[in-house]
Amino acid sequence: MGGRHTHTHTLTHTEGLDRRVEQSSSQGTRMTSPVTVIVVGAGCRGEIYSKFASIHPERMKVVGVADPRKFARSKLQQQHRIVDENVFDDWHCFVERERFADAVAICTPDSLHKEPAVAFAKKGYHILLEKPMATTAEDCVAIVEACTKSGVILSVGHVLRYDPTIHKIKELIVAGVIGDVIHIQHLEPVGFYHFAHSFVRGNWRNEAESSFVLLAKSCHDIDLIHDWAGARRCLKVSSFGSVSHFRKENKPAGAGMRCLDCSVEKVCPYSARKIYLDRVKEGHTGWPVSVICPSSLPDIESVTEALSAGPYGRCVYECDNDVCSNQVVNMEFEGGLTAAFTMVAFTKEICKRKTTIYGSKGELSYDGNDVCVFDFLTQTSIKHTVQDNTPWEFGMSGHGGADYHLIDAFISAVANNDPSLIRSGPQDTLLSHLLVFEAERSRLEGRVVYIGDGSKS
Repeated sequence: MGGRHTHTHTLTHTEGLDRRVEQSSSQGTRMTSPVTVIVVGAGCRGEIYSKFASIHPERMKVVGVADPRKFARSKLQQQHRIVDENVFDDWHCFVERERFADAVAICTPDSLHKEPAVAFAKKGYHILLEKPMATTAEDCVAIVEACTKSGVILSVGHVLRYDPTIHKIKELIVAGVIGDVIHIQHLEPVGFYHFAHSFVRGNWRNEAESSFVLLAKSCHDIDLIHDWAGARRCLKVSSFGSVSHFRKENKPAGAGMRCLDCSVEKVCPYSARKIYLDRVKEGHTGWPVSVICPSSLPDIESVTEALSAGPYGRCVYECDNDVCSNQVVNMEFEGGLTAAFTMVAFTKEICKRKTTIYGSKGELSYDGNDVCVFDFLTQTSIKHTVQDNTPWEFGMSGHGGADYHLIDAFISAVANNDPSLIRSGPQDTLLSHLLVFEAERSRLEGRVVYIGDGSKS
């Protein structure tokens, strides 16, 4: 039998991907061999998604890796016993060969998504693409067109859609428990040290090198709001935001250029010594400590060296950051549904979203842990606690285990040739991305943007 294909297209150039098939009266056709996956980008996201193969070797096998960093690709190679001929420093080497795997996980930097996504789609690989899809609307459209034309499954890494508790919100809306959705309030608290790590000192600090923060960080949240709105189209959007606090004029008197040589470091909450060095001294070597030592395992010596010479040791008031630290987005959808989204850096909670959805029959609230519904008729509240079967290996991934459910759905979709298992498929994800671009246009141009209209407020 040939390789895996979608429900509408058969991939004809995968003769080397022989699969054994079992017949089951209850499940229909079932693949007995694991889905084979190439990982492009062996950083945090690539490593996390690859963990699924270690937990479920009967369902997924990592058979190739490409990353320009020798330490990162060698680490993934060792973890999954990848043969040398399938380990490269450049992903182009894979697309120059005949297709030899079912799928690819693209976990490159944001600005480097489009080219590999289009190239692998043309070769017939099913694609798990880390969010955001791409850094321009045109590139997002090109990716979707390439995947559609090639008939491959595309899943974009909107992991929050796969969070069991957040997914419960969608189920309750669809079930009509709060009636017609009238207004959505949604908050993303990024976390004071998380923002300093990723968006002041780190990879997403500068728009020219990555993308604007609403796309890099909050496309998750706009995607959720878009999903909760159902079939209703967004008609207009407005947005405001700026770089607050992390500016040179706010640098404390007497502060140094680097935290390790700073006389006021002890009273600075954004001290790199506190965020990284103190953590590794306590034995914590995961995120964010692991990020700052890309060429070695983090220990006191390597972290000290990284803070002495690398970008993560810089004073937060002396960085080249230019992305918003706080931003609001207001949206109006068809039928009068309104939504208000807030992203703010300066919070105690780290990415623990809070949501209130107001309906005609009740009010739904989510505090980051549980979903509670207040019924207007009975004037009673019901708490919906969702059981989560996330393996402990994914529990510390930064998304509450949602990464596990994302990759689980993707592997199931590929194994069963069933794109319907993907909650963040190509067309729906494209629409939510385009809404993000329009929101940022509103902020930059200082006006209400009428979607698909072009007229000004």
